[in-house]
Amino acid sequence: MLITALTILCLLILSAYFSGSETALTAASRSVMHQKELDGNGKAAIVNRLREHQERLIGAVLLGNNLANILASSLATSVMIAAFGETGVVYATTLMTLLVIVFAEILPKTYALNRADKTALVIAPVMRVMVFVLAPITQAIQLLVNATLKIFGYRDHARDAGAAEAELRGAIELHAEDGTDDAGDDERAMLHSILDLDDMDVWEIMVHRKNVEMLDISDPTRTLIHAVLASRYTRLPLYQDDPENIVGVLHAKDLLRAMAQYAGREEQINIRDLATEPWFIPDSTSLVAQLKAFKERREHFAFVVDEYGAMEGVVSLEDILEEIVGDIRDEHDLPSSVVLKQADGRYSVRGDVSIRELNRRFEWRLPDEEAATIAGLLLFETRRIPAVGQRFRFHGLEFEVLRRHRNQITRLRIGEITGSSVNNPDLG
Repeated sequence: MLITALTILCLLILSAYFSGSETALTAASRSVMHQKELDGNGKAAIVNRLREHQERLIGAVLLGNNLANILASSLATSVMIAAFGETGVVYATTLMTLLVIVFAEILPKTYALNRADKTALVIAPVMRVMVFVLAPITQAIQLLVNATLKIFGYRDHARDAGAAEAELRGAIELHAEDGTDDAGDDERAMLHSILDLDDMDVWEIMVHRKNVEMLDISDPTRTLIHAVLASRYTRLPLYQDDPENIVGVLHAKDLLRAMAQYAGREEQINIRDLATEPWFIPDSTSLVAQLKAFKERREHFAFVVDEYGAMEGVVSLEDILEEIVGDIRDEHDLPSSVVLKQADGRYSVRGDVSIRELNRRFEWRLPDEEAATIAGLLLFETRRIPAVGQRFRFHGLEFEVLRRHRNQITRLRIGEITGSSVNNPDLG
């Protein structure tokens, strides 16, 4: 009986080992294990190899765990029957249920869950041997399982392509819920913005042509020089006679070099020779593709054209970077009047501010599929050009038109919905 009791104890320890191993290897951080493998950690490499063949790993763990539990229960039952007769079955069942649940399941799994990474590294070498030894049995079992599933019409489907991205977004949000500070919120916003780059096209962030500062190359050289020196921008598009006829891009640094060379004879500078060739890109280009193109071409500036070849606006490397890190301002930028907080808690917003910027800044959930700017969203939702003073309610916010220039909404007031008529989308 003593030998049997010691055997049962050893089987329970083995069962606890398998239970803890299963939890540790499945709960260990993929990113941490991957980085440790890159750093030369051999045990992390074993963990990653085991997880690559997860069906074989789970099969070996379950096989070993169930063998240990069933054998321990059988031995305990035989001992109890010998000691108490037929009622020993009840005693054995009660006792083994408590021992297995507490010491072979909950305790090791709780420990492994709280120390998943460290535990996985410790047990990985032994589990690799276990998986190798039990491989013939687990593979036979897996074939039987697959055949049974096919009888019921089950087919193995590839993992959804967006599952990895969704998992990463969820991890970012879970990290934020752990209680991060303002710096952590900024990091979370940047990580989300990086994931969004492939889903955004350049037309969503470009500077519209009506806001692009351009120079007519036909103007006198001194006029062009004064315009460049007075501009806030270092790269200025050049056109000839018609703004649609883009002939190049003038960099202020190239002009300054030429002015130093032709000191006192600036009228002799040939602006066309200083200009670089214009680069035209379709408005459907994704931000990821354009960022890669900027790096490959070693350029920072491109013209965006529509399907008819007409220029819609310009996009720069800084525009894409601002989508990741937020607004970047230097000493030459004018004070921002894009978003102004008012005394009543609402915000005065310029019509051409992007929806993504507002969502990132105030954690709103305004849709940006149909429009890139807040004025565009208002036009899409109302299906008309509203008059100054009109107010609308949608997406949990109240919008009031403050200024309009011709058919363009130039400034809005946005705030949380207050009052009784919450369900009325158009307040007039």
